[in-house]
Amino acid sequence: MAQILVVDDEIGIRELLSEILSDEGHQVLLAENAGAARRLRSAQRPDLVLLDIWMPDTDGITLLKEWAANGQLSMPVVMMSGHGTIETAVEATRVGALDYLEKPIALQRLLATVKRALRNQEVPVSHRLSLAALGRSAVLGNLKKRLAQLAQVGSPLMLRGERGMQAEMFVRHLLSAGAPFVSGIDALNDAPSDVLARAAGGILFVADLSRLTRGEQKNLEFLLTRAEKHKARIVSFSPVEPQRLVSDHDFDADLAVRLSELVIALPAVREFAEEVPDIAALVLAQLVEARACPPHRFSTAALNALRHYSWSGNLAQLDAVVKNLALTALEEEVQLADVERVLAAHSGPVAAGELPLDQPYREARDAFERLYFEYQLSRENGSMSKVADRSGLERTHLYRKLKALGLPVGRREES
Repeated sequence: MAQILVVDDEIGIRELLSEILSDEGHQVLLAENAGAARRLRSAQRPDLVLLDIWMPDTDGITLLKEWAANGQLSMPVVMMSGHGTIETAVEATRVGALDYLEKPIALQRLLATVKRALRNQEVPVSHRLSLAALGRSAVLGNLKKRLAQLAQVGSPLMLRGERGMQAEMFVRHLLSAGAPFVSGIDALNDAPSDVLARAAGGILFVADLSRLTRGEQKNLEFLLTRAEKHKARIVSFSPVEPQRLVSDHDFDADLAVRLSELVIALPAVREFAEEVPDIAALVLAQLVEARACPPHRFSTAALNALRHYSWSGNLAQLDAVVKNLALTALEEEVQLADVERVLAAHSGPVAAGELPLDQPYREARDAFERLYFEYQLSRENGSMSKVADRSGLERTHLYRKLKALGLPVGRREES
């Protein structure tokens, strides 16, 4: 029969459900809190989870959101509560729960719900990184709040940031549950009526304005004039400011103005470096969950090395490095040596063409210093004393310099 995970902080309920479900021929796993449920979910892949909402450590809705964000919501989940509300039930199903059981749970209702849930085991799983799972840093925490404020606004929104930021993750944070999401430059070459029909009530996302041809720009302008009628919101990303779109990328000036009614800057990865270990662990967990690689986990030293790397290629580079590690690490635990090996393969000397020689002296100097210290931090695995020795700077001066450049401060003590 099926393997069912029961998560409830009341021992009496756990034992009662275990007895009933075991009598039906199911294998039952028991967890008394969210922490135990996390461990069992990672070690096993249950066919169904019965999840209590009110628990002392982490509530069931939060755990459900966590599984969804981590790509671990690959099984049906039925929520349970003794004092729930309609709003709670709606929130649970919005996040991804299949059904809702009110305590005390009637036997026939339980068995019917379990039977129906086990017939619906094909749960769509997202293997993309979700902003909902992040927010340890003040930078991302504040950005999530700003995006939440703008989620109900219908005006066009432009996201600005460095290349490699995987802007789609941030755009999806604006999306309400069940709303359509249409992405890709290819959509600009489809029939406008079809595109608007697909995006109605949701978001049409243009991933890189700097790469649009004049023809694609005209199509986008046409969609922009009709988006409000279809309640479709146009959200775009540009790696350069609107003025440079026009001057350097043959972009229509009026269209650039209209698309940039609202602009939000996306921080580079170096500005939320404390999130890197969580991001890397989430990406690896999703790869393991999707069976795209053997089971792996990061050692603490490996995560620290990733934390102190400069990530000039931002989230795209981090994603590529984690996938490389997932496929090439020989042991179950990814070690520091593995990270150093893969980072060395992804790093290289800065080409002259990458230096910002066409910028004013001050901006060019800052860019060079950033590249210089990114290289030194990567080379010395975040060791501040070694970087200070190599650069010839006093430690206090080095700390101030790194903070001024927006670079992560490395380890204060040698390990």
